[in-house]
Amino acid sequence: MSFHDKVVYQIYPKSFKDTTGNGVGDLRGIIDKADYIASLGVDMVWLNPFFPSPGNDNGYDVSDYCAIDPAMGTMEDFDEMVAALAQRGVGVMLDMVLNHTSTEHEWFQRALAGDPHYQDYYILRPAKEDGSAPTNWVSKFGGPAWAPFGQTGLYYLHLFDTTQADLNWRNPAVRAEAARVVNFWRARGVRGFRFDVINLIGKDEVLRDAPAGTDDRAMYTDGPLVHDYLRELAAASFGQDPEAVTVGEMSSTSVEACVGYSNPDNRELDMVFSFHHLKVDYAGGAKWTRMPYDLAALKRIIDQWATGMQDGGGWNALFWNNHDQPRAIDRFADPHHYHARSATMLATAIHLLRGTPYIYMGEEIGMTDPDYLTIEDYVDVEARNAYDELIAGGMEPGEAFATVHAKARDNARTPMQWDSSPGAGFTQGTPWLRPTNQERINVADQEREGVILPYYRRLVALRKQYPVIAHGRYEPWAAEHPDVLAYTRELDGTRLLVLCNFRGHETSVEVPRDLAGAQVLLTNTEDRERLDRAPAAGSLTLGPYEALALIS
Repeated sequence: MSFHDKVVYQIYPKSFKDTTGNGVGDLRGIIDKADYIASLGVDMVWLNPFFPSPGNDNGYDVSDYCAIDPAMGTMEDFDEMVAALAQRGVGVMLDMVLNHTSTEHEWFQRALAGDPHYQDYYILRPAKEDGSAPTNWVSKFGGPAWAPFGQTGLYYLHLFDTTQADLNWRNPAVRAEAARVVNFWRARGVRGFRFDVINLIGKDEVLRDAPAGTDDRAMYTDGPLVHDYLRELAAASFGQDPEAVTVGEMSSTSVEACVGYSNPDNRELDMVFSFHHLKVDYAGGAKWTRMPYDLAALKRIIDQWATGMQDGGGWNALFWNNHDQPRAIDRFADPHHYHARSATMLATAIHLLRGTPYIYMGEEIGMTDPDYLTIEDYVDVEARNAYDELIAGGMEPGEAFATVHAKARDNARTPMQWDSSPGAGFTQGTPWLRPTNQERINVADQEREGVILPYYRRLVALRKQYPVIAHGRYEPWAAEHPDVLAYTRELDGTRLLVLCNFRGHETSVEVPRDLAGAQVLLTNTEDRERLDRAPAAGSLTLGPYEALALIS
């Protein structure tokens, strides 16, 4: 089975299931829930990093790529987890953070100690003649992207936190180390790899200032060498496994670049994550703002990526949610008045598109942003810094908190809600991040009488059952409709029409003539009159947040 047919379930291990009572999730918690994971019908589990780390960026500052953070468990636990999932037909995908290491990594420490071999593992440059940083680049976490390299008079590049030093991929020894890391985990039965911000590894030898008034990201993103490095890494590691599944996280990227990364003829990666569709509620392109999302822009971006990747032979990783995004149900729908319909409509829109769907833990039961009341409820340094900066800029504290509450990464990192108990079935202790509405939203209730969880299982099963979903051609439909995202899929004479109403009111939409009277494949409403066939001709009315899929 190709990766076109697969569905991936993302687990943030710290928040999935705690078996020790310390309030932090662990690998044994994943073993405990292996039956539940398998029951979803998914093919693979993507795990966020669980490697040793100082934790300055929630594990994306790795200090040892080939070990387990003791708080998460042991290597024996890892091997048992891989085996338990494999017994149930579920593979494991690991998060490879290979653009940068923690400054506590042995390589960086040896470089600091003066070892020239390891100094060439990092991007070190002298100051400019005036004593300022080597370039005017800004860190993605704020402030300059350069920090002093000990007492050497040099600076090291850190596109993220100061404790995350960018690796020098121009050095063949670094590329060999990257392959060695991937091969270490391949030897332990891992066949899936997600590569963090991997399109940032192709930096030029001579680093230049961004011209005044331009975006400095253009100076180091999607460089031509990224393709060479990915081909080399594939040939030396995962490319040797016919069943490997790989995905690259692409920062500030383009359709053109991602076609190159994911077209199978190039032998680089299977698919890509891009994030443009999740910025349609950024006022002026700025994250820490509040505005209603722009549905026309959302539809346009989804269509550009679906059409562009199809035309170029590339492949998208499809998602609404992950560990770095607030819950999509709060952003794009109405969990308060239409909880089940909102969750199932969003799921339909993504799962029936051309690409490989990713489900982020808790999404399948309709988990929402937490009902936090103060900034102290948040742990993430990014959210707390943003709050301070907004207030320093003159914003009222109440508005600053509302802005952070709408966009914080911790919204998605609250513990998985297994039951209605105070610890949400996640822990017997005090959870590292507080759940807030587990009495209303939890797995136990969804298993017993829920709508959302069975619907997700159905969507996953339909992808295996109907080749048109996994392999069909995509075309937009009703592109100018103000309320509805609609598209068709086609394969060998089978036609699928997907209609998703993104509004809390009824709306009418035209049905293509060749799909008049088509069979209803899927609906998220209780409307019994419409369960078998669409109307014979013309338009049909969709209820608030209704999703409907017709097949002929």
